[in-house]
Amino acid sequence: MSHQPDRQEYNITAYTENQVGLLNRIAIIFSRRKINIESLNVSPSEIEGIHRFNIVITETEDVVSKLAGQIEKQVEVLKVYYNTNADVIWQEMALYKVPTDVIAEKASVERLLRENGARAVVIRKDYTVFETTGHREETDALIAVLQPYGLIEFVRSARIAIIKGSNGFNSKLREFERREPGEDVAENEFLNSRDAVFTM
Repeated sequence: MSHQPDRQEYNITAYTENQVGLLNRIAIIFSRRKINIESLNVSPSEIEGIHRFNIVITETEDVVSKLAGQIEKQVEVLKVYYNTNADVIWQEMALYKVPTDVIAEKASVERLLRENGARAVVIRKDYTVFETTGHREETDALIAVLQPYGLIEFVRSARIAIIKGSNGFNSKLREFERREPGEDVAENEFLNSRDAVFTM
C-alpha cells in the first residue's frame, strides 16, 4: 500500500517586478494543474518598486516545490519562497455588517464582539460594520456567532504573511550587489537575463 504524502496549506511568497499580465500567467500555472488558489494577495514589499505576492494553496510539498520553480521561471519574478503555516506569521481581516438595533438592544452581542476582538468601524442607524483580524478559524467563528443576530454581509481579505525565519529579500539583493561582475556568473540564481532589475 503506497503512502499518500500529506497535503497541507502552503504560503508561496514571490518577489516580482510590477508587470501587467504576470498575475494572469501565474494563475495559468495553477489552473493548468487544476490547483485551487485559496487566497491571493499582491502588495508592495520592503523594497521600493518590487511587489510581493502571497498565494495560499493546499498541496503536498513536492507539488508546491515544483510550482515555486515554475513561478520563478517567469521573467519578472525575482525570487520565490514557500512555507508551511508554522513557518509564517499570518493574518486575515474580516468585515461583518449587522443590524444596529440588534446590537443596541442586546448587550450579549456587544460582549461576544468584544470577546472576539472585533471593533466597530461604521455605525449607522440601520447597520453597524465590525472589523476583526486573525486566523481563518477565528473570523469564521464570529460568522457563526453573528448569524442568529441577522448577519447581513460578511467579507474576508486575502491572507498576508511574514516569513518567520527570513532576513528579507533585501539582504539577498545586497549580497548580489556585493559580488564582482563576472564572478560565479554560471551559478548566480539572479542573473537569468534579469540583471537590469538590480541597477537601482
